[in-house]
Amino acid sequence: MSKYDGLWEYIRENAPPMLTFDQIREICGFPVDHSFLTFKKELEPCGYRIGKISLKDRTVKIEKWKPG
Repeated sequence: MSKYDGLWEYIRENAPPMLTFDQIREICGFPVDHSFLTFKKELEPCGYRIGKISLKDRTVKIEKWKPG
C-alpha cells in the first residue's frame, strides 16, 4: 500500500489532464513532497503516467500511457 494510492485511484476514475499541488493535497490529505518523484512510477500500471511537474506553476501533468 502506497501513501499515494488515493491519488492513483482518483486519476484512474477521473483521468484529469493536469492537477495542481493544491488539488493533490486535497485528494491525498497531505502536500506533495520529494517522495512523489519516487512514487510516481506506481501510476504506470493504471495506464497513466506523470508527465511534466512544474514547480513554478505548482502543477503535475497526467498522461495516458501504455507500456512497451
